[in-house]
Amino acid sequence: MARVPCDLRFLLIPAAFMFIYIQMRLFQTQSQYADRLSSALESENHCTSQLRSLIDQVSTKQSRILALEDLKNRQDQQLVQLKDLIHTFESKGIAKLTQGGQQGPLAAVVIMACSRADYLERTVNSVLKYQSPIASKYPLFISQDGSNQAVKSKSLSYTQLTYMQHLDFEPVITERPGELIAYYKIARHYKWALDQLFYKHKFSRVIILEDDMEIAPDFFDYFEAAARLMDRDGTIMAASSWNDNGQKQFVHDPYALYRSDFFPGLGWMLKRSTWDELSPKWPKAYPYIRLSISMAMENHKGRQFVRPEVCRTYNFGEHGSSLGQFFSQYLEPIKLNDVKVDWNAMDLGYLTEGNYTKYFSGLVRQARPIQGSDLVLKAQNINGDVRIRYEDQAEFERIAGEFGIFEEWKDGVPRTAYKGIVVFRIQTTRRVFLVGPDSVMQLGI
Repeated sequence: MARVPCDLRFLLIPAAFMFIYIQMRLFQTQSQYADRLSSALESENHCTSQLRSLIDQVSTKQSRILALEDLKNRQDQQLVQLKDLIHTFESKGIAKLTQGGQQGPLAAVVIMACSRADYLERTVNSVLKYQSPIASKYPLFISQDGSNQAVKSKSLSYTQLTYMQHLDFEPVITERPGELIAYYKIARHYKWALDQLFYKHKFSRVIILEDDMEIAPDFFDYFEAAARLMDRDGTIMAASSWNDNGQKQFVHDPYALYRSDFFPGLGWMLKRSTWDELSPKWPKAYPYIRLSISMAMENHKGRQFVRPEVCRTYNFGEHGSSLGQFFSQYLEPIKLNDVKVDWNAMDLGYLTEGNYTKYFSGLVRQARPIQGSDLVLKAQNINGDVRIRYEDQAEFERIAGEFGIFEEWKDGVPRTAYKGIVVFRIQTTRRVFLVGPDSVMQLGI
């Protein structure tokens, strides 16, 4: 019985070792968990720090966005105020220009400009020379296409006119091979400018000039007489200051005016009622402006244009969108009228629809017919007017080439023609009539 306690002591020794081992394992496991917990806490602190940094960045950017939005709102308000101010200045400028005219201006005068500041200066100076004393009748505008700074600065340097700017950022897609993009830009500019003057500024007439033109001393008197004529006769679609065959050797009489089925352009006056027809179908490219006007004429048969024998504008633009085409042969020799005609004393009743056919057919009837070869020599040897018949466009071009006038046709009409007849002078006073195959019948001769 005394050996039992001794055996129990031996059993307690392994149990003690087992307990110690278990405690050591628990301590090791606790240490591992403590390390992992410490690492997790460190990661959490790092993530928290990064999150706070991101929150700070977002807050900063939100503050910047709010500041930019506030700046944009202020700029939008300033833009509205600036537009209102510009509109006020334009209105005041036009009111100042028209002040003193009880019946308002007769016509606005607009100079179409783009990128030729030197040309523009020459044109403006020529216009102001004769416009300044009658500025209330003819408010002057410059309409610039694009943002050429030299042209803009030059335009704004004049206090006697109103400046308009057409900014067109729409890309141009040409419809025909070889077409110049400039022609599309010009057409867009013309439509915009005329819409502005007729519909925004409410002018009843507009005289259109280009930035490479000089005007004659009686330019404005001529258009005042033309305005009265257009009001009197609705079959006159527009009045022009230009004659395509106005070279020095082909003109003589500064008092002579003609009707024409061909739109001359290059210094012309249009009424708002006519623009109402043209604006919706204005062409996309400049060379087709003549076609657009011809289309309007097709809807109202019998309408023509009035033009002078001696030009009231001179085109000095050797370099431009047409690349100097025909300049040395046809434009440079143009005769600019230097006679101060008193148009108020002139009776222009012969130009009205009911009278002109009779008047013009009388001139053609009195001309002596010639034919065959050496037409120029024959015409020079006859004392008086002559008429020469052509059968088609090819024969017209051959005869026109012999005399040196424009051979070109546009839209089936010879330049300057009235009922197929082209008239010009040779040897000062003598007229030459190139008569088409149907012209005599149309005139009732």
